[in-house]
Amino acid sequence: MSKRDDLIAKYADDLKNKCGMTPDMDFLTKVTIGCGPSIYNADAATVSGSDPSEKATVKNNFLVKKLGLKDSPELDNAIEGVLETYGKSNRNKYRAVVYYMLAKQFKKESVYK
Repeated sequence: MSKRDDLIAKYADDLKNKCGMTPDMDFLTKVTIGCGPSIYNADAATVSGSDPSEKATVKNNFLVKKLGLKDSPELDNAIEGVLETYGKSNRNKYRAVVYYMLAKQFKKESVYK
């Protein structure tokens, strides 16, 4: 298995065990590939739920630019909801998992087709 395959398996495990979801592996793979080389960098691969600038990055770079959503308080609420689902006490919130859950929530899977 490649390093990316190992990471995808780790992300799927997080979705299953920490978020209580059954992952769509094809979609998870597409989201992971969409994250680019950041998944291999320990700092860039995770999202800090307590850092306002990190949440702004998720909102602006992913929800607005990548998914094409309009900036609104709904986006902030969605990010908070995903971080809550992932578990506030969980230190390693993987970016690919957060992006996967947000894309699913807004029904934007078509962006990755």
